[in-house]
Amino acid sequence: MKNTLEITPLKSWLDTGDKPLIIAGPCSAETEEQLVSTAHLLANTGKVNILRAGIWKPRTRPGEFEGIGSIGLEWLKRAKEETGLLTATEVATAKHVEEALAAGVDVLWVGARSTANPFTVQEIADALQGVDVPVFVKNPVNPDLSLWIGALERINRAGIKKLGAIHRGFSSYEKTAFRNEPMWDLAIQLKTACPNLPIINDPSHICGNRELLPYIAQKAMDMDMQGLIIESHIDPSVAWTDAKQQVTPAALAELINHLTLRKADSNNPSFEDKLAELRSNIDKLDDLIIQKIGERMKIAEKIGEYKRDNNVTILQVNRWDEIVQKRTKLAEALSLGSEFATKFLELIHNESIRKQNAVMNSQEQPTAEA
Repeated sequence: MKNTLEITPLKSWLDTGDKPLIIAGPCSAETEEQLVSTAHLLANTGKVNILRAGIWKPRTRPGEFEGIGSIGLEWLKRAKEETGLLTATEVATAKHVEEALAAGVDVLWVGARSTANPFTVQEIADALQGVDVPVFVKNPVNPDLSLWIGALERINRAGIKKLGAIHRGFSSYEKTAFRNEPMWDLAIQLKTACPNLPIINDPSHICGNRELLPYIAQKAMDMDMQGLIIESHIDPSVAWTDAKQQVTPAALAELINHLTLRKADSNNPSFEDKLAELRSNIDKLDDLIIQKIGERMKIAEKIGEYKRDNNVTILQVNRWDEIVQKRTKLAEALSLGSEFATKFLELIHNESIRKQNAVMNSQEQPTAEA
């Protein structure tokens, strides 16, 4: 996917030195005292660059707390004046954009629900025309890389060059330990497609609980993300929204203190030489794997011909179950994750089915080169 984004580097508008960008604050601005007191505690940690707070909250069902509304912008302004922290909030309509900018909010972000709707994103983009403000775009609720990039492009074409992405995980039917599945591969694909785009991680929404935050935050740093956006409340036990995933400012400081920060590159020539050697070995193995998969698919085509000639269905459930059981055991013996092995086998199986289906429904016999 071609990268068409024109990006101003993060450090040109907010230089955090060799430390990650940290955006923190309550999920929702609830009261003036709650927001300002939390802001002071966060500022006192010396770890936070930007204060975040939800002013308008798009809830799944009506009747739930949907944000304090515009009055909260005045509280953000006061918090900024008293602490010196920059401020950030989510916008979901053109009116939100106008009110937030009028109140002096420094950074805006587009939420996951909004990113999923190109009409909403375009409305926000139109309201940002001619404005010089940093904007972050969260990934859409569902795992759709094109939708994520499309939202970034719409904001970028409105003239926003101080642009970034927020990886907050994706909805999944599978129940796991996470509120939203990280699906790191999609974040990696975004980094590959848009290498100059700053990407920060939202462990709060990925985890859904504070116990897993350190694990995801460290993983994000190891994936070379530029920062974190974490929900922090003066007293999470009484938070009006997402109480389980918020942490106190003190707990946030402790989490950040325990992060291991690694460099993206090394200036050590011997390290680079050894790394190049190991990568060369991987390249050779990757080529061999692709060749072997190609050979496997040739055999799958022959099986398709044999099934066609004998009027047998493509899918053989018992055979598939046998493959999964045997190969996953082998994968575990080789210290490969069972989830990886199952997904890999499913991809191979789906391609085999596709090949056999093409053979069965073609008028001509496939050639060796097909």
